[in-house]
Amino acid sequence: MTNLDTELEAAAFRRLLVHLRTRTDVQNIDLMISAGFCRNCLADWYREAAAARGVQLGKDAAREHVYGEPFAAWKAKHQPEATPEQLAAFAAAQKKHS
Repeated sequence: MTNLDTELEAAAFRRLLVHLRTRTDVQNIDLMISAGFCRNCLADWYREAAAARGVQLGKDAAREHVYGEPFAAWKAKHQPEATPEQLAAFAAAQKKHS
C-alpha cells in the first residue's frame, strides 16, 4: 500500500463520517440490517486501529470521533427506540449472516 492509497482511504473515511453525521434519519439498526455494520462498529474499528499502533483510545472518545459529538447527545437527539419490525429484521439478518 502506498502513501497515496492511505491518503485516499483516509479521505474516503472522512467523507463517510460526514455523510453519516448528516444522515441522522438512518438509524444504526437499519445500517446493521442492511450492511452488517453501524456507526458504533466504525468507532470500534477506529479504536482497534489506534490500539494496533500503540495508541490508547477509549470507547467514548472513538464514538465521539465517529458521531461528531458525544454518543449520548447524538443518541438523545437522533436515535429512537428500535421498532418491533426493526428488531425482527435485525434478528433475521443476524441469522442469515451467521
